[in-house]
Amino acid sequence: MTTPTQTITPCLWFDGQAEEAAAFYCSVFENSRITSTSPGPNGKALVVVFELDGLRFQALNGGPQFKFTEAISMSITCQTQAELDERWQTLLSGGGQEGQCGWLKDRFGLSWQVVPAGLGRLMSNPDPVKAQKVMTALLAMKKLVIADLERAAQ
Repeated sequence: MTTPTQTITPCLWFDGQAEEAAAFYCSVFENSRITSTSPGPNGKALVVVFELDGLRFQALNGGPQFKFTEAISMSITCQTQAELDERWQTLLSGGGQEGQCGWLKDRFGLSWQVVPAGLGRLMSNPDPVKAQKVMTALLAMKKLVIADLERAAQ
């Protein structure tokens, strides 16, 4: 049996922080590592290839022309409140910004959604009143609190 090959690799554009960002992201997620670095003309890496929990990414030192927007984000599914809290705090460290409904921007400007594994189940409750209560609770939060979302579903 062969291992499937990842054919699509997200490429993240940075203005001179590709190595720093790749190292930071690898520190956030277990089973993560930098796999290669291609030198650039200015002494910094041009491209850094890294894996986050087995998923390959590229970080490109492309310059100041483009910035991240909320039009794209990385979504992290967390099994427990402790895991959610840890991911949230770590990604905010060094100058990140909290957003609404489980969204944040890290210090590099990349948007992340930090969500509990059961959120889809709670939001798609067959009882529309309960589903709406979950949505109302979610809209009032920055960092998501699993117990509060579950309470809203009852």
